Amino acid sequence: MSSTNTNAFAGAWSALPTTLTPWILDVIQSMGHTQMTPVQASTIPLFMKNKDVVVEAVTGSGKTLAFVIPILERLIRREHKLRKNEIGALVISPTRELAHQIHSVFSLFLNSQPSIRGTPPLTVFTPEPGDEPSEPEKEYPDPLLLVSSDTSPAEDIRRFLASKADIVIGTPGRVEEFLLGKGRDVVNVKELEILVLDEADRLLDLGFEQTVTRILRHLPKQRRTGLFSATMTDADALSELVRVGLRNPARIVVKVQSKKTKRGLEGQAASSSNDVVEERRIPANLQNFYISCRASEKLIQLVRTIQHETETQKSSRFIVYFATCACVDYFYRILSLLLGSGATAYSLHGHLQPATRTRTLESFASAVCTPTSPAILLATDVAARGLDLPDVDVVLQFDPPSDPKAFSHRCGRTARAGRSGRAYVLLVGREQEYVDFMSVRKIPIKERPAFRRADDGMDVDDTEDPEVSLTLETIRREVLTDRALFDKAAKAFVSFVRAYSKHEASYIFRIKDLDLVGVAKCFGLLRLPRMPELQNANRGSWKDADVDWDSYAYQDKAKEAKRLADAEQKEAPSAAEIAKRKQARANKKAASESWSDKVLKKTEKEKRKEKKDRKRKWLQTQKDVAPSTSEPGGAAGQQSDEGGGEDDWDDLAREERMAKKVKRGDVSQREFDAEFGDL
Repeated sequence: MSSTNTNAFAGAWSALPTTLTPWILDVIQSMGHTQMTPVQASTIPLFMKNKDVVVEAVTGSGKTLAFVIPILERLIRREHKLRKNEIGALVISPTRELAHQIHSVFSLFLNSQPSIRGTPPLTVFTPEPGDEPSEPEKEYPDPLLLVSSDTSPAEDIRRFLASKADIVIGTPGRVEEFLLGKGRDVVNVKELEILVLDEADRLLDLGFEQTVTRILRHLPKQRRTGLFSATMTDADALSELVRVGLRNPARIVVKVQSKKTKRGLEGQAASSSNDVVEERRIPANLQNFYISCRASEKLIQLVRTIQHETETQKSSRFIVYFATCACVDYFYRILSLLLGSGATAYSLHGHLQPATRTRTLESFASAVCTPTSPAILLATDVAARGLDLPDVDVVLQFDPPSDPKAFSHRCGRTARAGRSGRAYVLLVGREQEYVDFMSVRKIPIKERPAFRRADDGMDVDDTEDPEVSLTLETIRREVLTDRALFDKAAKAFVSFVRAYSKHEASYIFRIKDLDLVGVAKCFGLLRLPRMPELQNANRGSWKDADVDWDSYAYQDKAKEAKRLADAEQKEAPSAAEIAKRKQARANKKAASESWSDKVLKKTEKEKRKEKKDRKRKWLQTQKDVAPSTSEPGGAAGQQSDEGGGEDDWDDLAREERMAKKVKRGDVSQREFDAEFGDL
């Protein structure tokens, strides 16, 4: 399944200008690295000769050993022993998973140190619970790892002093707390030899620029600094980081070139006049394909691709990338249903607890798998960078990454260290333009016809695959067994649509061009959710599932009890709830009124109050002065003598009615003023 490409190597380890320490060389050879890769041959001599470096090389090219070996060699060659509270090297990585991996590489070397009298062994620290030696008598404790949020900075300091670590590895936030927080007066960095920023561009993408800058300013200037990444950019933030943290650095760019003829054939002699050299930002042994299909067919194509790889290529270890954490959660429950009981799925995304992510990654890496029982890791871009999983045969991108830089990192999880591998990406409709988009970035992608049942997987026509409806019904039957799956499906669909609408290549990935009804079929939704993006969708081929929503229950008894309680409360609201709703509507109506409307209402209210006061006073005077109606010149005569007081009130009422007509527009303001003598 895998092969070794001798062209990927650049000489024996003995060819280094500085001879490696024998026990370090023994560990390297025991790892199977008989020769150096180009990035190792270019970087190690410079890093060991007091030179700062900025290294850009494709994934799987051996960058980790390119800084691990110089760090170990420089610390071994120190004339004076580091004290208990001093550190000799610091490695900062953007993610916990990558920090764990770097820590494991250091530990592999340090646990193989020979016992030499008078020469203390090197140690490494990573701030995380469980990383300190469980056995006090252990001769060579692990490096110190600082990545977990489960321990306090004070606990990190205690473990650092207990382990007497020489090398510290961690994520930016924990390293800052370790050096500038609780450890400011404890951890001594004056003897720091080397600082390494792994996946440097990712550190900036995740918003760690200010944190890293504060760390750099705290460290001594007399040190060696290395920036390593597979996709180094020329962004202003990275340039500033180089300016602040490095002194006259050497830039090392290791490119991958492949030969092909003008006719598109590969493998011609180098001297052939038809040969064209093509630069690539992906490993030379990686076959990179795209499959074009309908939105409703993506899940079918994913399943068929896995089946094709296991049957014809005998592949057994896969990574499938999705756009969001919710998509990973949902398809983790669905994919095994379509692949059969032989496949084992693993879920890895950023919303999982750190300890869970670590266990999942370790379980996937150590799983015993065969083509009949493959191991499949479903992940987001949290598993795209830096992770060294050498046995991955195939990478499948269900959704192209929102950040185009992540594409090469995803593909680079296979075809590592000279091995061969294959990568597929599923594209829908106009997303095929993404192929040209990536070609400009030196990532070539070849077309692989969609897999079809009718003609051995190669016949493509203009009709929707008939298996779409069968798969939709299969998924729906599973979703109907537990309402929690319906919630997961709806959440995954909504999160995908939102992620798609925010794609960086927005002129290619346009939400208005995407068949959202087809996407809903692919997700196996029971009904379409209410969202603005679906308002103008063509629903001609869509049919909601026949579901009794009142009896559709959660398997979890606590959730089901809460659902029933909420439904009962919604059906029969209490008097307090009704009053609360009325008040909420009144508040909403009041909040929606403009300032001018509020002023007008207040003025009209004052006018009505003034008229009521005038009427009350008039009635009171009439009551006080009115004589008996039986006497001549009584009430009727008094009314006549007083000049028709009630007529005055009628005039006031008529004026109010006229004012309302003015407000409605039935009468003009000029007519109102003429009627009541204001002109």
